[in-house]
Amino acid sequence: MDLVLNVADHYFFTPYVYPASWAEDGALRQILSLLVVTNLGAVVLYLGLGALSYYFIFDHNLMKHPHFLENQVRREIKYALTSLPWISIPTVALFFAEVRGYSKVYDNVHDSPLGWTGLFLSMISFLLFTDMCIYWIHRFLHHKLIYKLFHKPHHVWKIPTPFASHAFHPVDGFMQGLPYHIYPFLFPLHKVLYLVLYVFVNIWTISIHDGDYRVPSAMTGLINGSAHHTDHHLFFDYNYGQYFTLWDRLGGSYRHPSALMGKGPHDLIRRLRAEGKLDSGKVNGQSGISRKEE
Repeated sequence: MDLVLNVADHYFFTPYVYPASWAEDGALRQILSLLVVTNLGAVVLYLGLGALSYYFIFDHNLMKHPHFLENQVRREIKYALTSLPWISIPTVALFFAEVRGYSKVYDNVHDSPLGWTGLFLSMISFLLFTDMCIYWIHRFLHHKLIYKLFHKPHHVWKIPTPFASHAFHPVDGFMQGLPYHIYPFLFPLHKVLYLVLYVFVNIWTISIHDGDYRVPSAMTGLINGSAHHTDHHLFFDYNYGQYFTLWDRLGGSYRHPSALMGKGPHDLIRRLRAEGKLDSGKVNGQSGISRKEE
């Protein structure tokens, strides 16, 4: 994160915002700057990537599904934009510790004991480590004593759009993002790779909510895609994983995607339309349920 902070200082904060008496390495200035950069970056990634996915990947026919809520897209965006600033507060604390030199991030590939091989291995270990942690955190959030407090708001979206990707309760959002931030405090990680992985995480989070259920047949049992995650939203106790199905299989919570068995949301929409229970346009809000079925 110090790379982003240095760029922001050079092109914006130093010439236009802070007085000359505020040193760039001052703790208060760094905290304030990180709050601005983190919030702005989160919103740009969320709205930018979410909009691209919504307009170019998301199948808008899903908005006719009976479980699609009235004004759902607007509600998803509003909930996410309300939560992100709160999520950023503890996140900035971790970024601040990283900027102050308490993490294991490094500048040059040669600083890694294994060089380029170490860089590649750190990418793989980052994915495996965070996938494992998120599985157990996610499963913990489904505990009956915790679920209603923090995770239930995300499950309002039974047929999610890309904008549901960040529509979490602040505690839920921070807890599920925590593994990404603690990894560089436990294991060496190149600074540029850290930023690349941070963007990738946001892309992946959006992708598993984008309603594109196509998965290469050879990868269906390995990769936790949108089809898998949609079943998590629909059936609750399955497919907690982030990238892979490994921990769902080990934890007994794996469910083969219903969309890949001809029993998914699109199949229900086609059946309802064939039965004359759906109108062609937006009726009854965004659900597409015809008036005669109310």
